[in-house]
Amino acid sequence: MTEPRAAEFCSLRDWLAEVADFAQRRRARGYQTDEFGFDPELTTSVLMPMVRWLYQNWFRVRMRGLENIPDTGAALVVSNHAGVLPIDVVMVQVGVHYEHPRHRNLRLLGADLVYEVPLLAQLARRSGHTEASPEQAHKLLTSGQLVGVCPEGFKGTGKPFSERYQLRRFGRGGFAVSAIRAGVPIIPCAIVGAEEIYPMIGNARWLAELLGLPYFPITPLFPWFGLLGTIPLPSDWIIAFGEPVPTDHYGPAAAGDSAAVCELADRVRDIVQQMVNDLVVERGPAFS
Repeated sequence: MTEPRAAEFCSLRDWLAEVADFAQRRRARGYQTDEFGFDPELTTSVLMPMVRWLYQNWFRVRMRGLENIPDTGAALVVSNHAGVLPIDVVMVQVGVHYEHPRHRNLRLLGADLVYEVPLLAQLARRSGHTEASPEQAHKLLTSGQLVGVCPEGFKGTGKPFSERYQLRRFGRGGFAVSAIRAGVPIIPCAIVGAEEIYPMIGNARWLAELLGLPYFPITPLFPWFGLLGTIPLPSDWIIAFGEPVPTDHYGPAAAGDSAAVCELADRVRDIVQQMVNDLVVERGPAFS
């Protein structure tokens, strides 16, 4: 059976025309954002099309399992995380936006570091991202949003290339607490392809400490080739969503039960790891 793919990429002319229409609409009636700063019209008309080309033509993403994402209502998408820069979660966001039958917006929970950079913080919030905190996650989930989180955090994006596709520990299980509190299903998500876009062969820790970064990557191209070294390699990707893991049977009180939380977090991690293992074998070589 043929893999589902996104609709054909619109031309640059079409996108520029849409941006012009968007600007006119903004001048005529202004705009509104939600309490987190999310601007759905800006996201649909400008931001998503900007990165859609990468999704379709550079990484040639194959997406499957979209039937496991509900058409409406809250769910927590939990995925592996890699690639030095968080391009992987953006590709998941773009794919869900374009390929899901309801074109749902995936509200991503991001690291605090993102929100310490003024322009980057504003862009992240406008596109539906927000800080990864229990309070923010609970507000989003209880308002019926589709929320995404990568529990590996910087431990995932900053691991060496030699340890690719070996998932790190899923934090302290905060995502499991959030899902149990809200009584929403967890949707495991496996991403294969991100590990090869910036093969991290070293980490300049002294420079990372100087710059206040969790790591400073050294790849075969960066920093040796300057800005050219920041262009991601065009690896082949597969993104898959597994069957939802229900949490409504726990009851809200179980969010304070460390044994229940750890059991759920470990179970979801094992599911994602097995999905990743299977997809790596299925994909074969990273570059075709």
